[in-house]
Amino acid sequence: MRRYRNALPQLGDRLFVTDAGLETTLIYEGGFDLPAFAAFPLVEDAAGRVALRSYFEGYARLARRYELGVVLESPTWRANADWGARVGYDAAGLARANRLSIDMLRGVRELYEAPATPIVLSGNIGPRRDGYVPDRWMTAAQAYDYHAPQVETFAGTGADMVAAFTMNYVEEAIGIVKAAQCHAIPVAISFTLETDGGLPSEEALGDAIERTDAETGSYAAYYMINCAHPTHFAHVLAQSPAWCHRIRGLRANASTRSHAELDASTDLDAGDPQKLAIQYRALSEVLPLNVVGGCCGTDERHVERICSVLTAAAMAA
Repeated sequence: MRRYRNALPQLGDRLFVTDAGLETTLIYEGGFDLPAFAAFPLVEDAAGRVALRSYFEGYARLARRYELGVVLESPTWRANADWGARVGYDAAGLARANRLSIDMLRGVRELYEAPATPIVLSGNIGPRRDGYVPDRWMTAAQAYDYHAPQVETFAGTGADMVAAFTMNYVEEAIGIVKAAQCHAIPVAISFTLETDGGLPSEEALGDAIERTDAETGSYAAYYMINCAHPTHFAHVLAQSPAWCHRIRGLRANASTRSHAELDASTDLDAGDPQKLAIQYRALSEVLPLNVVGGCCGTDERHVERICSVLTAAAMAA
């Protein structure tokens, strides 16, 4: 049963943290080989489960230290049909892995949730194709059909919500929102942006949010930005356009590299955690940021600095 069936606590005015670059952390720090960049098979392996639990518990401890809420995202960004097939998973195997992922997060919540640290469990959904390249576009109806099985699985678990990350064109986002609406589970949509602040589909961020809301009756609980550096999109938000109030979450990259450069890189660019935190602070002036974490190249160091800077700013306000 979902803990937060009626209202997600991160829709209030308090700060929630989430995790950082799961896959890059597992590869570069944990030494794991992740074919197709898929982390979800680790939930079915003893050593993999230990590594995943350790990873998520680190962020839960960080949240308790700062007395913040937590959104725990399941390691299932690749756990959909096309990507699953690349690593040997059929529909039944994917459903099992998605359920096991939420079960694992429930164990973390049982250990770390406290009155000052509410913990939200989120079923993580990724794009059907490459997160950086909007090729082979689906219609919204096709996206609904494709993503509905994963959404339905999460809706039948203890997940409080689902969240779709690295969305690079609007029709796929619309299909996912409609699937969540059909299965009566809250959803967040996170768009990824290029160095010019627009989607890889060349649609403007504001247009993408407004069109998704228009096609779905504004069902999405909120929007996020992920897998882009603040310097790529800060200028788009500078004038505080009306749609900014819908963006409550940010999971930025540590690196200022473009998507093409990240795809071609063989090293991990961890950037400057303190500088990144200060950039989050500046963005919090124009966005109602409630959920903060990281994406490619980030780890606990980055999220700790973000927590420190944002909580200090809140105390000084």
